[in-house]
Amino acid sequence: MAKLMVRELETYVEIWNEEAEQTLVALHGFTGSTATWRYLAKALPNVRVIAIDLIGHGQTAVPQQISRFSMQEQIQDLEEVFFQLQLKKFALLGYSMGGRVALSYAISYPERIEKLILESASPGLQTSKERSERCERDNALAEKIISNGLLSFVNAWENIPLFESQKRLPQNVQEAIRSERLSQKEEGLAGSLRGIGTGSQPSNWMSLEKLEFPVLLITGSLDEKFCKIALEMKALLKNAKHTTVNDAGHAIHVENPADFATIVEEYLT
Repeated sequence: MAKLMVRELETYVEIWNEEAEQTLVALHGFTGSTATWRYLAKALPNVRVIAIDLIGHGQTAVPQQISRFSMQEQIQDLEEVFFQLQLKKFALLGYSMGGRVALSYAISYPERIEKLILESASPGLQTSKERSERCERDNALAEKIISNGLLSFVNAWENIPLFESQKRLPQNVQEAIRSERLSQKEEGLAGSLRGIGTGSQPSNWMSLEKLEFPVLLITGSLDEKFCKIALEMKALLKNAKHTTVNDAGHAIHVENPADFATIVEEYLT
């Protein structure tokens, strides 16, 4: 575990299996943190797993200016983290929001990427109309988080349709997810929604066909929206594979951690 000073922002990084030759950088989703990847790191003893708390999340400092939350800023922060850790080339994994960040980073720094793994992720929204509508919704949610507080937000968030399948999980797993969400800060989540939400990030659809490195798209069969997005992405990518995990929803790494770890391990080796 380390806190790095990254472009004047204290950034939290957690590293497992430090002696391993192969490196996998893992980026969590909205309301997540490095804790998201603990099981995966344990399941992959031969892979050095490096997890980073993204801007506005976990133990990474919360910036004062909203502009500091933007996708471009986050990409620059990651590049600085990798420079400080002396990482030249690595596999990159991102889940949901972290998948959007991972893809955006990989488009900016393709020479760094050995393989890209995207779990339930999208390249953003295609039209400016979709983007502005999404920004409005995200801004409204950000306002709500600030005015009603974290507990009220988490209570509502864990009941959205996207996470319906998580209600079948063992109680202790549900509690771990909830405590990770409750460990966040209101200003951090609100800033993240406004600065790096699906509506505010640039669309990456047009860049997909330029990517040369291998890409693995993982979706859960119950998450129809992201299965469809993955198929559309696969059609544009030169070197992509799409794996669907049966009877899992949006967060495959939580709902079926053993299968998820196996898929990642097989793809890396």
